[in-house]
Amino acid sequence: MSDRLAPAKLFATTFLFWILLNGSLAPDVAVVGLIVAAAITYFLPNGLSFLSGYKAKPLATLGYIAFFFKELIKANLSMAHLVLMPKIAVKPAFVKVRTNLTHPVGRLLLANSITLTPGTLSVEIEGEHIYVHWVVAETTDPEAATRKIVAGFEKYLEVIYG
Repeated sequence: MSDRLAPAKLFATTFLFWILLNGSLAPDVAVVGLIVAAAITYFLPNGLSFLSGYKAKPLATLGYIAFFFKELIKANLSMAHLVLMPKIAVKPAFVKVRTNLTHPVGRLLLANSITLTPGTLSVEIEGEHIYVHWVVAETTDPEAATRKIVAGFEKYLEVIYG
């Protein structure tokens, strides 16, 4: 297919995605979907290329997913223990961690992985740093916090997004 069909493909893809997300072909849902798909096509004429960069690295991708779920389970158990304890031992702090990732999607995935892991919340990305709110801060040293919070995720994301 030629590049001149790119806007039509983008429109069709976003409209289909809208319908799938809503699970309905009701007229009001379809009309809003058409408007949203048209707006995306109009404002992003080059498509969603800014989200590209994924390199098919199945082992690294599986490793990342496995690591994420392991961290998710550990963090959930830790937060459950914290909540169920008679004396809540929170030690909240904002920590500044550093990432070696340069690709914006890699950084986005890293920040979202941190946020989705209970007990941590990515607050801001500024340059090579991510500011994280940590419910039970083990350290406020940027290097130690980076090793504790970022390093595991980053190991896989560097392979995928280089």
